[in-house]
Amino acid sequence: MKKIVLTYGLISGGVMACLMALATVFGKQIGQGHAMYVGYATMVASFLLVYFGIRSYRDTVGGGEVSFGRGVAIGGLIMVFTCVFYVATWEVIYHNFMPHYMDDYAAYMLKKAQDAGETAAQIQAKMAEMEKMKQLYSNPVMNVLMTFLEPLPVGVVMTLVSAGILRRKNKAQAAEAMVS
Repeated sequence: MKKIVLTYGLISGGVMACLMALATVFGKQIGQGHAMYVGYATMVASFLLVYFGIRSYRDTVGGGEVSFGRGVAIGGLIMVFTCVFYVATWEVIYHNFMPHYMDDYAAYMLKKAQDAGETAAQIQAKMAEMEKMKQLYSNPVMNVLMTFLEPLPVGVVMTLVSAGILRRKNKAQAAEAMVS
């Protein structure tokens, strides 16, 4: 199990890091709104390796069988590797190439609120929210935690779906379950 988790975790993390760096290069050209969609598509593409990791375990180590719980454990470990690569890549990009990211993001959110026709009070509240977020993001621990939480929901969904699709009991256990 360790070899499969390590192999697929490193591959998935590497895919995540490469696609994230590539998306960052083209981020200005595609715009903040579209960059978010590209980012989540990147996460889904990277987390597809969770499926292949669970399948590899089922077919090679499990003798064609894997329980839902074992699939979640394997997928969860691969997902953690991928999330760690995501955080590490973002920290390098953020600190070295995009130190004003939060200012740009706040300006984008305020413009979006103005374009949506929100009232002055709503825009003021949005400005206060963005300032609070900038303060949180300036704390290195909060920065890492917030960044880790970005791909986590996508990874959890991909892990649960993959474990559900790939679960397979042996025929004797399946027959016994049917009788019970």
